Amino acid sequence: MSVPRAVVCLPTYNERENLEPMIRALADKDVAVLVIDDNSPDGTGQMADVAAAADAHVKVAHRPGKQGLGVAYRFGYRWALDQGYDRIIQLDCDFSHDPKDLPRMAGLLDEHEAVVGSRRVPGGGSDGWPWHRNLISGAGSLYARTILASSVHDLTTGFKGFQAGALRKLDVESLRTDGFGFQIEVTSSLLALGIDVHEMPIRFSDRKVGKSKMSSKIFFEAMMKVWSIRASTRRLARARPDVAR
Repeated sequence: MSVPRAVVCLPTYNERENLEPMIRALADKDVAVLVIDDNSPDGTGQMADVAAAADAHVKVAHRPGKQGLGVAYRFGYRWALDQGYDRIIQLDCDFSHDPKDLPRMAGLLDEHEAVVGSRRVPGGGSDGWPWHRNLISGAGSLYARTILASSVHDLTTGFKGFQAGALRKLDVESLRTDGFGFQIEVTSSLLALGIDVHEMPIRFSDRKVGKSKMSSKIFFEAMMKVWSIRASTRRLARARPDVAR
C-alpha cells in the first residue's frame, strides 16, 4: 500500500450525515484523511472510528468538546508536520468545498508554497447562497483586504493547501483567532512571511445537509479581529531578514 504525500485535515462537529460520503469522495484522491472531531453529540466521532478501522489512510483525533475551528486546525497542522506529510490540505466536511478540486490544488502545490481556493477571482464564485449572504461575505472580504493591504482576494476561504515547509515557517502556536478570523490570520501571516500564496478559483456551494456553523455574530467578530491581525502580521513582516530596517 502506497503512503500518501498529502493529508486532508477535516474538522467535524455534528457532521454524521456528511462524513461517510466525504470519506468516500476522498478515497481515490491519494490522500490520507485526519478527522478531528469535537466530541460530536450526533456520533460523528464513532462513525469516523469505523471508517478508520476499514481504511488505514483514515485517522481520527478525538477532542473532549467543541473548542473552535482554529484550535482544530492548529492541532491538525501540528499532527501533519509531526507525521512527516509533504502537503497539508484543509477543507470543510459539508461539501461546500468540492473534493474534486483536490487534484488541482495538489498539482498547484508543486509550484506554490500555499494555495487557497478562491471565490473572488475569475472563475470562482458561490452557488446556492441568497443575495444578502453574498453581499455580507463580499463586503467583509473587501474590508479585510483593505485593512490588511492584502494581495489575496478571498481571505476568509477555508479551502487551503500548504507545503509542509510553509507551515514550518509559520509559528502555528502563535495563531490565536478562530472561525473566519482564523482563516484571515493564516493567509495574512503567510503573506507577511513572504510566502507565495496562490489563488485557485473554486465554486463554493452552500451545504445541502446539516446545519451551518456560521452566524452573523461569528462573522462580525472576525471582522473586528482584523485590526489585531494587522498588528501581528506587521510584526512578522518587520522581523523578516529580507525586509530593510
